[in-house]
Amino acid sequence: MPELPEVEVTRRGVAPHIEGRAVRDVVLRRAGLRWPFPACLPEVLADRTVVTTGRRGKYLLVEFEHGTLIIHLGMSGHLRVLPPGVPPEKHDHFDLVVEGAEGRQVLRMTDPRRFGAVLWHPKDDGDVDAHLLLRGLGVEPLGPDFTGELLYRQTRGRSAAIKQVLLAGDIVVGVGNIYCSESLFRAGINPKTPAGRISRARYDKLAQAIREVLAEAIVQGGSTLRDFISVNGQSGYFQQSYFVYDRADVPCRVCATPIRQIKQGQRSTFYCIKCQK
Repeated sequence: MPELPEVEVTRRGVAPHIEGRAVRDVVLRRAGLRWPFPACLPEVLADRTVVTTGRRGKYLLVEFEHGTLIIHLGMSGHLRVLPPGVPPEKHDHFDLVVEGAEGRQVLRMTDPRRFGAVLWHPKDDGDVDAHLLLRGLGVEPLGPDFTGELLYRQTRGRSAAIKQVLLAGDIVVGVGNIYCSESLFRAGINPKTPAGRISRARYDKLAQAIREVLAEAIVQGGSTLRDFISVNGQSGYFQQSYFVYDRADVPCRVCATPIRQIKQGQRSTFYCIKCQK
């Protein structure tokens, strides 16, 4: 599944091609994906101009003066910017056709597994953060509100393992499985440690590790996942920098101890038993 860095890489790739451009057409090739497409979307967006793009966790936000288009890539989705006239393929379900000074371009969503989403949040319903899918999300890990103090304060009394707490998304959003494993390694914290037993100083180190890992992944174009490619069709390279993720039984890059793999909440966790206490 595309995680926060992949979505941010997508946003940065899309932004120059759609921001400030007027919508000329919306093409819906099926009734919906994970949820139905808004039936009135072509009429709602006709001749409206994209003001800016944003991101909330793993949700891409395309903002207009009268509302926000919310896009989620699901398990296998990706966006491409194409010239007009490129024939759609089997899993191309949504097109946003925009026009600017340089002519028309097509923002096309491809989603083979159909777990993604394209939704509309009108401005009359309030700030987009009030949307049902967004209002329960934690703070952004790359924003100023994310600190070790926040992690420490929000985990007092929690007995769940720290990795599970980070993945829950109610304290901090978007630290998915890959980058969670890598951040815990960088901070030297065992993923099975109860969240409520971690000190403030160690949370300071973890918060810094999360910021660094995510920022580095964005610079490197994200990770090459099974179904993810960026807007220009290129793969990310952060997977070449993994210290623990997907390296079960391979010697640790720091201490040479074989990396261990376990299951936590039906997800694979990778860690070094020597480097992470």
